[in-house]
This record gives sequence, structure tokens and C-alpha cells, in this order.
Amino acid sequence: MSEPSEPTYDIDVQLSETDGNAFAIIGRVKRAIQKEEGADAARRFSEQAMLSESYDDLLQFCMRTVNVT
Repeated sequence: MSEPSEPTYDIDVQLSETDGNAFAIIGRVKRAIQKEEGADAARRFSEQAMLSESYDDLLQFCMRTVNVT
């Protein structure tokens, strides 16, 4: 098994104890990225996130992109 890689952005996003709806998760992460990295990075994230094939795939993508707490 390979070592886990560092997230793309060093941004903390709390997803625990929040709305678990996939669109709510995308919105929360997108807003955090937009605040720290700008609109282009946020747009790229949301475009990629919408291509997730499942809820689990979306969560894994979020965890590869930001620090999920």
C-alpha cells in the first residue's frame, strides 16, 4: 500500500457534523478553495467533483484536494 499523498491545497474544511448532501459538500469545499486560491481553482474543483461516480468517490476526491476535518 502506498503512502497517502498530501492534499492539493493546504486548506482545512470541516465536513463532519455538517450537511452530508453531495452538493452541500461540493459547495463547502468550493467556497473554501475560492477564498484561499481564487475562482479558477474553485471552478476546476467543482468541475472535477461533479464527475465523481459515487458519493464515496466524491469524499475521496475532497480528501485528496483539501484537509477534511
